[in-house]
Amino acid sequence: MPDAIDLLVLGAGPAGAAAALAAAEHGARTVMVDEALAPGGQVYRAPPMDHRQLGQRALEPEHRDGEALRRRLQCSGVEVATRHRVWSLLPGFRVHAIGPAGHRAWVARAVVLATGTTERVVPFPGWTTPGVIGLAAATILLKSQGAVPGERVVVAGCGPLLAAVGAGLVKAGRAPVAVVDLAGRGEWLRALPAMAARPDLVRRGLGWLAALRRAGVPLLSGHGVVAVEGDTRVTAVRIAPVASDGTPRAERVARRLEADALVIGHGLVPATEATRLLEADHRFVADAGGWIPVLDDDCATSVAGLFAAGDGSGLAGAAAARLQGEIAGLAAARHLGQLDEGRYQHTVAPLRQGLARARRFGQAMARLTAPRPAMVGTIAADTVVCRCEDVTRAEIETAIASGAREMNQLKAWTRCGMGPCQGRMCAETAASLLARHVGGREAAGQWTARAPLRPLPLADMVGEFGYDDIPMPEPAPP
Repeated sequence: MPDAIDLLVLGAGPAGAAAALAAAEHGARTVMVDEALAPGGQVYRAPPMDHRQLGQRALEPEHRDGEALRRRLQCSGVEVATRHRVWSLLPGFRVHAIGPAGHRAWVARAVVLATGTTERVVPFPGWTTPGVIGLAAATILLKSQGAVPGERVVVAGCGPLLAAVGAGLVKAGRAPVAVVDLAGRGEWLRALPAMAARPDLVRRGLGWLAALRRAGVPLLSGHGVVAVEGDTRVTAVRIAPVASDGTPRAERVARRLEADALVIGHGLVPATEATRLLEADHRFVADAGGWIPVLDDDCATSVAGLFAAGDGSGLAGAAAARLQGEIAGLAAARHLGQLDEGRYQHTVAPLRQGLARARRFGQAMARLTAPRPAMVGTIAADTVVCRCEDVTRAEIETAIASGAREMNQLKAWTRCGMGPCQGRMCAETAASLLARHVGGREAAGQWTARAPLRPLPLADMVGEFGYDDIPMPEPAPP
């Protein structure tokens, strides 16, 4: 039987943890569920045990903040269910998960979704070669294990993670071959007024750049990756100057960088599988990362009792996620009748002001990480778009030419998005290709979310159940 609770929070990053703590402080019986080994999300990812034993002075600021967050959760009334993979959410907020002890289920009176993001990589020749990994994946390697992806690493893409990963590699003793940024210097200069809202983060970014310069790492702005060389592993990365829309400049000479790994990312996409599964209303906002749930000022979706917060509801950064999560947790407590209207409004007023300031910085970074509009158009016909099912751009274009006009139709005709990642790696590219022919992303639509939300072994769902347990009816009388 499922456990009856007041609030279930899906996601234990800054937004989810803040929501769970805020609701629990007002008496809500709260369960927070996450797949990771410990709370913190990607920003406050827990380091391995040997890192913790080095002492607080050896830890990065986000590690110290993460440890403080985990201590708060331990002292709170929140039940933290880590290492649990939620695979189904049903109307009425019946939630199913698989954990270390097997299947668990809850029935909640309210739900806060703080599901974070998925990394985006716009395909290019060679992007499926072993040794090519995402910027976010490299961040996880560096933060959680202190590991590097190769000996000679090129860091490429767009956004502040470029400098963060590059400086992390320098600190790990593997200075990158180069840092290749799609954005030109002018784009960064135009973002400065919004960045001024967080001078602490600006200082930290400048520190990353200084570390790269001291290590002699070339910083190539206004450049993009055009191809990766190598069959069984990366042997070189070819880059070229690009125009502001992402088109390689034909009049400029491409460069070849010898490397054994490429770390690349073209921004983040809000993870909306859960809000789509519960049939909340969504809208497409390019600067917010793509499709996001429609929220009111209290982080409430169009489904009564369902709230969303953090980058999964629109890219705005960790500081904004924490404040939005706290608002969502308080709004959930009000919905549950555990916080009266006057107290609620008094408490959230300063949070909303802080959220507006934090969003200015986060949204400026989101704009810098957005893929350039012409990049999808430069994908070669034989380049794989869906890695799970080996669907190329040519096959997608053939389906569109044959009459596919909506994402689910495209999926049915090509199998694009039917693999283990369930479209997380290919959806954005496939939708952008389709949108070029049907009048925009809104017309192209989204893939319908279905359970299981995450791939999981059938044995984990079935447990000890076997054929002998199937009730068989008596044979019909002759």
